[in-house]
Amino acid sequence: MTAPHRAPDLTDRLDEALDQARTVADAVLFEGYVLYPYRASSAKNRMRWQFGVLVPPARTAEGGEHARQRTDILLEPRSGDRLDAELRFLHVRRRTVERLDPDGSYTEVPELELPDRVLVPWDEGHEERIRLHAPLAELTGEQAHTRTVTFDLPPGTEHEPVLDDEGRTLGRLVHRRGRLTGEIRPYVEQLPGPYRISRLTVTVDNTVDAPPPPDGGSRDDALPHSMIGAHLLLAVAGGRFLSMTDPPEWARPAVAELRNENTWPVLAGPADREDVVLSSPIILEDHPVLADESPGPLYDATEIDEILSLRTAALTEHEKREARGTDARAAEVIDLVDTMPEAVRERLHGAIRGLREVTGEDESAAPAAGLTLPEGTGHPWWDPQQDPEAADTPTTVSVDGEAVGEGSRVLLTPGARRTDAQDTFLRGCRATVEAVVADLDGEVHLAVVLDDDPGNDIRRRQGRFLYFKPDEVAPLREEEP
Repeated sequence: MTAPHRAPDLTDRLDEALDQARTVADAVLFEGYVLYPYRASSAKNRMRWQFGVLVPPARTAEGGEHARQRTDILLEPRSGDRLDAELRFLHVRRRTVERLDPDGSYTEVPELELPDRVLVPWDEGHEERIRLHAPLAELTGEQAHTRTVTFDLPPGTEHEPVLDDEGRTLGRLVHRRGRLTGEIRPYVEQLPGPYRISRLTVTVDNTVDAPPPPDGGSRDDALPHSMIGAHLLLAVAGGRFLSMTDPPEWARPAVAELRNENTWPVLAGPADREDVVLSSPIILEDHPVLADESPGPLYDATEIDEILSLRTAALTEHEKREARGTDARAAEVIDLVDTMPEAVRERLHGAIRGLREVTGEDESAAPAAGLTLPEGTGHPWWDPQQDPEAADTPTTVSVDGEAVGEGSRVLLTPGARRTDAQDTFLRGCRATVEAVVADLDGEVHLAVVLDDDPGNDIRRRQGRFLYFKPDEVAPLREEEP
């Protein structure tokens, strides 16, 4: 007699499918969590939680933040497919510091000094994960509403004693969290046409009833009831997702119809996988990865690890003590930098991701490493006039039957290839062509500056242009309004 088949635990399946995408998802979750110099007293650590903040519905009018995220992504399903989804966010726990008085009572204080750290009030982020598992067949039509996942995180208060080296109580930390409720609604719709693709829509809503106080309150009042850094990890076993930024040619019309709100989905995990998606409040490319040289999370991916490490190492001992008392993650950064081997620090100085072998060329003809710009004019950062391989680049290209070259005014119309999500912000803008250039593959591009960019004179001097292919612009006639 054979034992009954036991299906693998759904949680284990989700963790296994999404494990390789979690490192990037963690960077998204904690992006900007605590910034250099990693102290609560620093001005830039007083305005917290920059990305993916889903506030209570009654607070959406304040500060331009939203109560909903919507993810649209195309997938090619297979029979028996199921969706594994995970909503991740930080739930604020507001921490205050109290001193133990001689009479046994506690008094709230702005700081409490310890030999190794200075404890101060701080908004801690506690990671929350809400999971959803459902067969794709049950996410269609009227039955889809039965798969809506609702959650309710109740308010609470926790006390953490603060002890000295001999175990005597000096005070306590008080951690308070606000109520937070929400829901995840998945829906799958098969699209018409011969390609048998479906649109997966997943909406995430903050549903907590947290009306603003009578005096209007502030953004800080809403944060304990908000989802911070909210993002989705999606996996579909057997099927595959289609890229939003570089879809197959036949899928581009369907991709153009997708509607993503306050999030951007990209393929995640190894480059050879198409069954995992990270829907992030930060614009990423497909299959994003962390640099191998990064020694650990520094919570500020817009900076360079080397600069942050050197600056952190230069903090005074008192500043380091305050950083350690600000947050456990800030303390880890201080310890990471203080114990970083010199060999690891050397690796942060720079890395070459790709090399091109060049043989048989006159070295004297190679472009100079530091390019001097002629006075009063600008060239692209790579100067085609000094590259012998680009000597045959035309000075004009034909666009809609008109010759377009240096000085031509054009209307930007990107979107045909959707290779860069940020191009969507430039659609419809007017620009002036500064140069016609060819890349190393021989493809022709137009180097342009925006007409309404207040810094376009600096861009011309420095050669910092935007680049578009000829089919991504339209000639602009002077008489057009």
